[in-house]
This record gives sequence, C-alpha cells and structure tokens, in this order.
Amino acid sequence: MRDLENGYEEYKFNDYLKTELPSHWINKRLSYLAREDKSAFVDGPFGSDLKSSDYIDSGVPLIQLNNIRDSKHVMQNLKFITEEKKLQLNRHLAIPGDVVIAKMADPVARSAVVRDYFYEYVIVADCVKMSPNLHLVNLEYLVWAINCDYVRINAELVATGTTRIRVNLGELKKLKIPYPPLDEQQKIANFLDHETAKIDTLIAKQQQLIQLLKEKRQAVISHAVTKGLNPDAPMRDSGVEWLGAVPAHWDVKPLRYLGTCQNGINIGAEFFGSGYPFVSYVDAYKTETLPEFGSGLVQSTEHDRKVYSVILGDVIFTRTSETIEEIGLSSTCLKTIDDATFAGFLIRFRPTSNLLDSGFSKYYFRNKLMRTFFTKQMNIVTRASLSQGLLKKLPVPLPSLNEQMEISEFLDNKSIIFDKLTERTKNAIEFMQERRIALISAAVTGKIDVRNWVSPDASSTANTPNTPNTSDSTATTNTVAVA
Repeated sequence: MRDLENGYEEYKFNDYLKTELPSHWINKRLSYLAREDKSAFVDGPFGSDLKSSDYIDSGVPLIQLNNIRDSKHVMQNLKFITEEKKLQLNRHLAIPGDVVIAKMADPVARSAVVRDYFYEYVIVADCVKMSPNLHLVNLEYLVWAINCDYVRINAELVATGTTRIRVNLGELKKLKIPYPPLDEQQKIANFLDHETAKIDTLIAKQQQLIQLLKEKRQAVISHAVTKGLNPDAPMRDSGVEWLGAVPAHWDVKPLRYLGTCQNGINIGAEFFGSGYPFVSYVDAYKTETLPEFGSGLVQSTEHDRKVYSVILGDVIFTRTSETIEEIGLSSTCLKTIDDATFAGFLIRFRPTSNLLDSGFSKYYFRNKLMRTFFTKQMNIVTRASLSQGLLKKLPVPLPSLNEQMEISEFLDNKSIIFDKLTERTKNAIEFMQERRIALISAAVTGKIDVRNWVSPDASSTANTPNTPNTSDSTATTNTVAVA
C-alpha cells in the first residue's frame, strides 16, 4: 500500500523486491554500482591476518561491526593497529566516502558511509568495504537503500547461521537495490537526511529522559535510605563523610555487626546444565532482587546446598569485575530458593534476624550513594576484587524495623511510578524507530514522491505543490503506508 496523495503516477510490481516501484525505476546489483578496481568491493582480512593482539591504543583505526549502527559510522570503542600492520592489510583499507556493510547481524547487511574523522581505516573480517561509482549512484541514497527493509529481507534470505546470521561477500555483491534516476536519488537522500534527523533528535531526547528518570529514581532512593521520610526529624552527624547527617534516632553500624558473610562456591563447567538451582554473577548485578529460581542448574552436594544456601533476606554482592560499576552491586533474595547454591564471584551477606528488612536491604545495598564507599576504599583503576574484610566495614544507617518497612513501601510505590514513566518513554522510542524504518523503506521504493520536496530550511519561495507534509515528525511518519 502506498501514499496515494503523495505517490507517483504509475507503479509496477518488482519481482525481486516483492513490492511496487515507480514504473520508470529499475533495480541494480551492488556489484554494478561499485567502481571497477579490484579493491572496490572486498571484505576484511582472515582472522589469522588480524588478531586482537595486533590492537594498540592509537594508530590506524579499525571499522568493526559495532561501528556500523543506524545508517551511521559510529566513532565509539575504536580499536587501532600500527602503520606497519596497515601496510600488510592494504587491500582492506576504507577511506571517507566508501560504504561499509556488516556481514553479520544485528541486523545483517546494515551499512554506513565511512566518516572523514580519520583519512583511512582498515575493515575487520565481518565487514565489507564498497567503493561506489558516483557516476552511477548517489552515495547517501545508496546507504539508505541498502538499509531499507525490502533490501535487508533479501540479504537475510541468502544469509546462513542460526544464532547469529551471516551473509558472505558474494551474496552481498548480488544484492539488488531500487534504482531511480540520479536526480531522484539525490532528492530522496536529501529528504531522508532531513526527516530522519528530526526523528533521531526526538529519540535522543527520549533517551535523555530515561537517563534523567534513572538518576531521579536513584536520588529518591539514596535520600530515603539515608535521611528517612520525615523532613522534620532531628539529624546528627553520622561520622561517615559520604553519608553525612542521618536522623538522630538511627544507628550507623558496620555491616559486620548486622550478619555474616560467605564467599560463593567454585564449580567446574562439567557440573552445569542439570541438578539444583544456581545463582550466577549475572543474577546479582542485573536486578535489585534475585530471580526466584536462579538462572541456572548445577550438580551440587547436600553439604554445598547447606553452606551456600540462598534464603529470604540474603543479599548477594558481586565480588569481582573490570569496572567500579559492577563491583559490589547487590541483589536481595525476597524468597528462599530451595536447594540453591551461588557462584564463587559472589559474596552472600545474611542479616541477623530482626535487624534488617529485606525490602529496605533491596534499596540500601543498591543505592548509588553507597557506591562512594567502594570507590574511595578500593581506588579502582581497571580491575578490582571486593573482599569480605572490606564489605564488613560498609557503614549501614539503621532505622527501626518498622521504619525500614515504611521506607521500603514508600520506595516500592515510587519505583512503580518511575517504571511506568520509563516504560512509556521506551515505547515512544520504539514507535519512533519503527516509523523511521517505515519512512526509509517508503522513500527508497517510491511509495512517496519527494521529487518536489524542499527542505523547510530553504527559502519559502522554493516551496511547490505536491510537497509531502513535513511540518513535524509525527506528520512526516504518519504519511507513510507501507505494504
């Protein structure tokens, strides 16, 4: 189904793309649109020719799969090689104005124009470099076309693999894109550059909102578990610099006086896959509460299940990590996991009865302010390991059990609000991303006619009839109806 108001006069069905195209359009193989020199359409070097041991901190940058996202060449997490190594891999060079295509998902065959941040790059094995013939195809249009759903579906049809699909160089060369006249390619590229930029701006704002909600939630948690809920309560100095003042009627005690600590069990890989519930490292750092049954199964002895048990109220801390962000992250057990054991990279803290409410623990031991303690005490640079000795020194502000439960209930209610706002924002982002995809596919297959489109930034005298309504992103995306 096409946009009847802003469509072309006549269409015909394209057997390869399985959709209608304007009657004067055709399709072309990518190999036809590349320059004729031998290195114009090549994939990266074999793994043995370029290994991770070749990577250095600066030099000639690589283009890896993670550097190709959302039609963009992303300059993040760059790896580099020496000039000498580059000379060995000269066939795999990419320069600004080339197109790079991902051989592997997700998604397969995504592409981007190589940026001019550096004057040359080297592609890795799972990437392809195409040097387009600009007498035949508009550079920006080419990338939009490769990234449209109709082309990507054909790439997926010839891809191989199960868990992560891959398309080879030969199949990419045979991949076809919709091919309008050059002047229309330029118009489509201009239109999509402008309209997707507006959508991307809205998406970025929504992503910023998610981060703000996350920070606000953390601030509410940190205040509640260290200052309480009564703004008029008398305060006193806690004696802990990063903790500051606490309500005068609260105690502040090191963790060692509130319960016991136990390192996890180290079990060989051959014992995994069947048996009893097992609490992994991932279980502890990904959520505030442990999954009710752990994330894995392991063969364990009765002795192990007794010593390394996981019961209601236990707090599991991550013990080792490459970054401060994961050191000491905790997850609270809100329901006993029968016959469970927990991983060696974890420390279990088991509170003494009637001292800590599990709901309060869930928030206090996960709050960001508490992480100041680990940062200062461990002086982490690249990698560190949390010891029981240090964990036992952790200061814990201690209201009465009743007040702990009140704080927990308050934060549960606040969390529901924050979760709903976050979910709503994520849904908005997902909707805008879907409309962005639909807009690209509609434009590069001629479902909307942009031959008379002019940028709103251009002179108003350039506006002509039959221009798609682009007054706002909602109007723009809602004009698209895709088969």
